[in-house]
Amino acid sequence: MSWGTDLWDQFENLDKHTQWGIDFLERYAKFVKERLEIEQTYAKQLRSLVKKYCPKRSKDDEPRLRLKAETGEYSMGVSSRPSHIPFTSCLSFYSILNELNDYAGQREVVAEEMGHKVYGELMRYSQDLKAERKHHLQEGRKAQQYLDQCWKHMDNSKKKFERECKEAEKSQMMYERLDNDINATKSEVEKAKSQLYLRQHMAEESKNEYAAQLQNFNAEQWKHFNVAIPQIFKNLQDMDERRTVKLGETYRSFAEVERRVIPIISKCLEGMVTAAKNVDERRDSGIVVESFKSGFEPPVDFPFEDFSQNIQRTGSDGTIGTPKTEGGKPDPKHAISRTKNKLWLFGKKPKAPTLEDLSHLPPEQRRKKLQQRIDELNKELQKEMDQRDALNKMKDVYEKNPQMGDPGSLQPKISETICNMEKLRSEIHKNESWLAEVEGKHGSRGERRPSADVNHHAPHGRESPEGSYTDDHSQEHRSPPQPDPHDFDDEFDDDDPLPAIGHCKALYSFDGSNEGTLVMNENEVLYVIEEDKGDGWTRVRKHSGVEGYVPTSYVDITLEKNSKGAVTYI
Repeated sequence: MSWGTDLWDQFENLDKHTQWGIDFLERYAKFVKERLEIEQTYAKQLRSLVKKYCPKRSKDDEPRLRLKAETGEYSMGVSSRPSHIPFTSCLSFYSILNELNDYAGQREVVAEEMGHKVYGELMRYSQDLKAERKHHLQEGRKAQQYLDQCWKHMDNSKKKFERECKEAEKSQMMYERLDNDINATKSEVEKAKSQLYLRQHMAEESKNEYAAQLQNFNAEQWKHFNVAIPQIFKNLQDMDERRTVKLGETYRSFAEVERRVIPIISKCLEGMVTAAKNVDERRDSGIVVESFKSGFEPPVDFPFEDFSQNIQRTGSDGTIGTPKTEGGKPDPKHAISRTKNKLWLFGKKPKAPTLEDLSHLPPEQRRKKLQQRIDELNKELQKEMDQRDALNKMKDVYEKNPQMGDPGSLQPKISETICNMEKLRSEIHKNESWLAEVEGKHGSRGERRPSADVNHHAPHGRESPEGSYTDDHSQEHRSPPQPDPHDFDDEFDDDDPLPAIGHCKALYSFDGSNEGTLVMNENEVLYVIEEDKGDGWTRVRKHSGVEGYVPTSYVDITLEKNSKGAVTYI
C-alpha cells in the first residue's frame, strides 16, 4: 500500500525531528551546567585570593558576613580597624578585598540561580518531553496497526469472495454440461444442480461479508486519515512548539540571572572606588610619625674650646680673650657624651643590648612599651584574682558541705595563685616606677595612672580579698572578708534540693577530676540550679539527682526567665 509507506515515512520524519529537538534542549542544558561550573570555580578562586591576602586576625576582628534585609544584598564588613596596620592605604585595600569577596558571593548567586532556575528546569522538562513524545508516537503506531488489521480483514474477505465466485462458475458450467448431456442420469443432474445452488449461496455470503468488511475499512480509513493521524500530528506539533517556547524562556532566565546581580556588583565596584578615595597620605604619614617618634630633644651647640688660655698676653695686646665660665673649664667630654648617641637618625643605628627597663629605647617608644607591658600584667593579675576568688568560693562550699569535697585539697592551688599575684604586683610596681621615671612624675601612682589600681579592672562585687596594690605597704595585705554562714544554708539543703532554673547541653566532655565537680559527657543534657557568679563555674544537676560544678565555657546554657517559658540563650 503506497499510502501506508508514505504515512510511515512521515512518522519517521516526525520521530527524527522531535528527537533532535530533545537532543538540542539537553545540549543547551549541558551548556548551562558548564557555565555555572565556571561561575562556581571563578567564585571559589576569588574567595581563595581574598583569603590569601587578608591579614590573620583575632576572632573579634574577623569580618562577619551579614544579610542586609532591606535590600536583599549580601555584604561583608570589618567589625573594627586592625590595630597592627592602621594605615588608610591598608584599610582601603581591606575594603577592596571585602568588596571583592562580595563580588565572589554574587558569582555564587549566579551559579546557584542558573542551576536551580535554568539547568534544573531544563532537565525536568526534558524528562517530561521524552515521556510525552513516546506517548504520541505509540498512539500513532497503534492507529496504524489497527488500520492495517482492518485492511487485512477486508482483503481476506475479498479473496474469499473471489474464490467462491470461481467455484460457483465451475459448478454452473458442470450443471449446464450435464443438463445438455443426454447420457447423464437424472440423479447426476440433480446433484450438479444442488452443488450449483450451494456454491451460489456461499458466493452470496462471501459477497456480503466482503461488502461489510470493505465498508468498515473505508470508514476506519477515513477516520484514520481525517481524525486520528491529524490529531497525533497536532499533538506532536504542540509539543515541539512548547519545547521551543521553553527554550526561549530559559534563554531569558539565563540573562535575567546575570542582570539581577548587576546592581549589587555595581555597588561592590563603587565600594572599591570609595575605598580608593579614602586613601589619605597625610594621615598615613602622621601615623608613621606617631609610631616612631623618639622623644629626643635636639642636641645642644658644641661649646668653643679655647686652647690658648695658657698663653700669656701683654696688656697692650688687643686680643680679646674668651670669657671663662663660672664653673671653670667646660667639660667637652660631657657635652659630646650627651649627643654621641643621638646622631644616628640617617646613619647606622648603634647596637644596644635589650634591657629589662627598656632604657635602650627612645623615650617615647620606651613609654609606650612600658605602658603596654603594664596593661598586659594587669590583665594577667586580674585573671589570677578571678581564679583565686573561684577557688575561695569552692573552698567555702566544701566547708559548708564536706560531702562535696575536701577544703584542704584546694589550699595548694590558692597559695600558688596568691604567690603568682604577688609576683605580678611586684612586676607592675617595678614597671610603673620606670614609667614614672620616663614621664618625670614621681607622685603617687594612684593619682598618676588609673592602671596602677588593680581593682580598676575588677568587676563590681569581686574585690580581691588580698587587697589591691598601693604605695602604702601597710595596706598591701588585708584579711579576707568572711562569708555569711547563712549564705549557703538554702543552697545546700539536702532535704529540699534547689529547683532547676534552666537546662544546659554539654559542648565538651569533662572528667570532673577535682572534688565538687561533676563528670559529664559531650551532648549530655543537665539541669542548671545555680548560675555562674563570675568565677567560671556553674552548678548543675544530672537526671539521677547528682549535683556538682562544671566549667561554664563547656556548656550551652538556657535559663528560664519567667513562667511563660521565655528563655535566654547564653
